[in-house]
Amino acid sequence: MAQIIEWKDPRPEDIVWKHSEENITWGAQLIVHEYEAAVFFRDGKAYDVLGPGRHTLTTLNLPLLTKILSRIAGYKETPFKASVIFISTRVFPGKYGTRAQTTELAPLEVYGAFWFKAENPQLFVIEVVGGQNAYTTSDVNDYLRGFLNEKVIDELSRYDLLTVFTKLDETSLTVKNAILDAFRRIGLDLVDLRFEGIDTTPEYRERLFWLKSGQAAPSEVLRMETVKEAAKELGKSPGAALGAGMVLIPQIMAPTGPAPVPAAALLVCPSCSAHIPATSKFCPECGAKIAAPSATTKNCPNCGHSVLATAKFCPECGQKLQ
Repeated sequence: MAQIIEWKDPRPEDIVWKHSEENITWGAQLIVHEYEAAVFFRDGKAYDVLGPGRHTLTTLNLPLLTKILSRIAGYKETPFKASVIFISTRVFPGKYGTRAQTTELAPLEVYGAFWFKAENPQLFVIEVVGGQNAYTTSDVNDYLRGFLNEKVIDELSRYDLLTVFTKLDETSLTVKNAILDAFRRIGLDLVDLRFEGIDTTPEYRERLFWLKSGQAAPSEVLRMETVKEAAKELGKSPGAALGAGMVLIPQIMAPTGPAPVPAAALLVCPSCSAHIPATSKFCPECGAKIAAPSATTKNCPNCGHSVLATAKFCPECGQKLQ
């Protein structure tokens, strides 16, 4: 009686199944059902792949395996050793969930769903089933979930917080295309990928609010957060809080950029009434000679400080002047 190799009664969720018998005889009957592929695997390599139908195993329909057998034991030797791994080519759903970071190291929690199918059963067996010893559906699902999580983390790390949350559709499409290429390299087709939830910590939610509202630039948001962190740290040291805070916080809140240049002192030209620098000896507008400062000052009778002739009180001691 001919040997029969068949995946009997697979469950709807089953992705892979390995036939228990590895000693295969020439002339054996291989039965492959619809939406299945049978891959012959030996010594860590995948060889011939047979699709749906009833196959009598001969050297004609197993040319790759025959070639390797002819080198080591003679291609007509029977039985010969090989594993028959059945792969379902249906579309399967999966779930993923992971923690990632943006370019500014904002923590992200993201989860969603994906759908996939075996596009290249031979490559899938090489890279995942045989390559990762994932001979059961549970093993395959665990590997794919970790594989996809890793790719999601890599892709999201290329974006800043504002882009992730305000351009989620665009971001998810870019991430999907990148993961699609990664899946193809292991013999799978990523049919669809969806972000079902994405969140960050309360601190970064507050930053996101200010960024989305447009009321503060990213540098200003960062400065406000620095002030809050500084105040929090100062609060831990009651003895230093007041003194340190009075100096530190104004420095943090000061806008970035060059310091403003003080306005120059001005006086009114007695000839043309133009406002000119107080150090001028001649008016740059009309050329009139400007009287020396001493002519417009007087000494305080109380403290002797030089003050403007028009001053009513001494700026040094407060003495009322005539």
